[in-house]
Amino acid sequence: MLIAKNLTKKYGNHVALNRLNLTIKEGEIFALLGQNGAGKTTTINLFLGFIQPSEGTVSINNIDVVENTHETKQHLAYIPETVMLYPNLTGIENLEFFSALAGFSYSQEELGSFLSKAGLQKKAHQQNLGGYSKGMRQKVGIAIAIAKNAKALLLDEPTSGLDPKASNEFSEILKELSANGTAILMATHDIFRAKEVAHRIGIMKEGNLVSVIEAKDISANELEQLYLQTV
Repeated sequence: MLIAKNLTKKYGNHVALNRLNLTIKEGEIFALLGQNGAGKTTTINLFLGFIQPSEGTVSINNIDVVENTHETKQHLAYIPETVMLYPNLTGIENLEFFSALAGFSYSQEELGSFLSKAGLQKKAHQQNLGGYSKGMRQKVGIAIAIAKNAKALLLDEPTSGLDPKASNEFSEILKELSANGTAILMATHDIFRAKEVAHRIGIMKEGNLVSVIEAKDISANELEQLYLQTV
């Protein structure tokens, strides 16, 4: 579903991403760990088509992102560290607006169902986003992905700033999306959450993917030690 082949991004003499090779299958959650500047966000932005690769290729659902940026966006959803929504609109109005932008038209009942599936309490559906916590805004972002029937979900530091309860709820939603076939690429600093949620974990350093680990084969403590030794 998500494929990078020799994916490279240079800014002058600085190599932000160096010959990344990565394949993420349907239903797989892949977590990228690494310090700031390691190349995690660059990888996300290349899949999104926000920036152009210097070398190599990047594709979503076997569609080249560079050649078909608009088409690939139809297959994915993106949740950044701070979800950009309209604070003066309600949760359901935001969902309706962004669904319409993606070419979908849903009834109020269907929109409410998507928000509920994303874990947002029903009483919050008609409240303005300005009063939402970060965790609640993240759930609207997940609801948008569900409404778009996104085949791939890209996340950049999704649990940053969430309290433990909200972070756990978010993880459970990701597992449900994965079980339904969504491919998920998550850039994070949260070693514990990566171990808990991901099927595979990659560690990046200075633009290079230096380790890829099966999450089931390593404990959280072992992962932390490997991460510290790497970076």
